[in-house]
Amino acid sequence: MDWMDGLLFPIMAVVAWIMVQFHDLLSAAGLDPAGGAAWALSIVGLVIVIRILLIPLFFKQIKASRGMQLIQPEMQALQKKYKGRTDPASREAQSREMMELYRKHGTNPFASCLPLLLQSPIFFALFRVLYELPRLAEGTYPRADAIGPMTQELAAQAEQATIFGAPLAGTFMQANGVWQIQLVTVVLIIAMSATTFLTQRQLTMKNMPPAALEGPMAQQQKVLLYVLPLIFAFSGVNFPIGVLIYWTTTNLWSMGQQFYTIRRMPAPGSAAEAALKARKARKAASRGETPETVEGTTTAVIEERPRSGQRQQPKRKDRAKGRPQTGAGQASGTETNGSDDAGPTAGDDGTTPTGGR
Repeated sequence: MDWMDGLLFPIMAVVAWIMVQFHDLLSAAGLDPAGGAAWALSIVGLVIVIRILLIPLFFKQIKASRGMQLIQPEMQALQKKYKGRTDPASREAQSREMMELYRKHGTNPFASCLPLLLQSPIFFALFRVLYELPRLAEGTYPRADAIGPMTQELAAQAEQATIFGAPLAGTFMQANGVWQIQLVTVVLIIAMSATTFLTQRQLTMKNMPPAALEGPMAQQQKVLLYVLPLIFAFSGVNFPIGVLIYWTTTNLWSMGQQFYTIRRMPAPGSAAEAALKARKARKAASRGETPETVEGTTTAVIEERPRSGQRQQPKRKDRAKGRPQTGAGQASGTETNGSDDAGPTAGDDGTTPTGGR
């Protein structure tokens, strides 16, 4: 695997540098430099640094994954439109309309895989750093005397560091009957597989509308939801304990990051959006407000209530009689009085009415 070290050596040096910096910081804080806790937490620190750098890509991944799910109805209609048409012109037209659909909704099927692809070199670089610790500690590593700041002395220290009796570079397949290594690796493999499943389930099930959970792509997502944890479980027996710590910590970070994002910015029509509206309604009710839904959004209308201890002033009612008339009313009254003084008026037949006998 020396050819892989040749490709990954610059990344291995960066990974080793971050680990050594955190190790020095934790040692200065009082942890045993040769202890497993300092080196294990150095790997956790590596995860934190990498994931902070990937935060912008994470939001792009969430947006792309959400967009791919939301356009499934239109995608199915497009596939139905060109079903059975295998001529080159139809295929070209279908591809063109599909790309236009992606552009219209601002999504891309490859954008959701970008953070995972960028983490893969770091994952393999950490794998190689931990794998080469014994040879680096013995001074037989063929490429260099050190991997970045990871010198022979530090490599020997990291190789001998243990967690519950299991070295960080130990694997299940090379445990040689050491039950501590087997136990720690099994626990970490279960944790890695479980967090992988929960992370994917949180993203696909809770933050998608029901319509987006149907169709071929949704079925593929459901299959991957159960297949990926199994793949990691079977392949995890070959991973060093340090790599299992890295992957489990990465999954935990992803779960927390997704939980915050889904809670604050849920997909339209999803269960998470319904939960967000319910929380807003409860908060509005606790503040004495009345939640009202207007055009699909929850707003709060504040009811005006009298303050406690404030005396209510009676409203003034205008009297029907004796109310002074102004303006047009006075003019109308004057004209009426004037017409009464003018004497009797002629009837409809032109005769003058006479008093009753």
